[in-house]
Amino acid sequence: MKKNSSKFKIPKTSRIGENVILVGNCEIGENVEIFGECYIENSKIGDFCQIKSSYIVDSEVGEQTTVGPYAHIRQNSKIGSKCRIGNFVEIKNSTLGNQTKCAHLSYIGDATLGERVNVGCGVVFANYDGKKKHHSQVGNDVFVGCNCNIVAPRIVGDNCFIAAGTTLTKDLPSDSFSIGRTRDEFRPLEN
Repeated sequence: MKKNSSKFKIPKTSRIGENVILVGNCEIGENVEIFGECYIENSKIGDFCQIKSSYIVDSEVGEQTTVGPYAHIRQNSKIGSKCRIGNFVEIKNSTLGNQTKCAHLSYIGDATLGERVNVGCGVVFANYDGKKKHHSQVGNDVFVGCNCNIVAPRIVGDNCFIAAGTTLTKDLPSDSFSIGRTRDEFRPLEN
């Protein structure tokens, strides 16, 4: 572990690997494992977390959460307890509730997600309209299928299901199903 900082709090029960860089004011909880090439700056990691080969900057990770490999948690993000942030997931300026999962290849920017939300592979929270950043809010117990786009600013209520491939451009009330695809169309190739 490389220390380039003025303040650390690391209990003896936690294991920090040799390629981990801690910068700024970092607080590491009890029974935490941080290994691989990690960079953590000005962040708080809760008890019983496991961080693998990831970047975490100016953020907070709740207890019993796993991060990585190759996740990037950017400024002003707060991840709840018992969450799963998987490989190649980027989170910026967002809050994720307890037991929320984003397993791989997704971007969550400027959003608040409730508890027990499942974010599928390839989901993008499209937060920028070319001039301003916009915020989206997702309720509890929501399923967001693979390759969905949430075009901010959006509000998604509780207990919703967003089908794979949907581009959500309208708010979704609680207890709703959204599917935003066109029909498959097949035509012969022209020579």
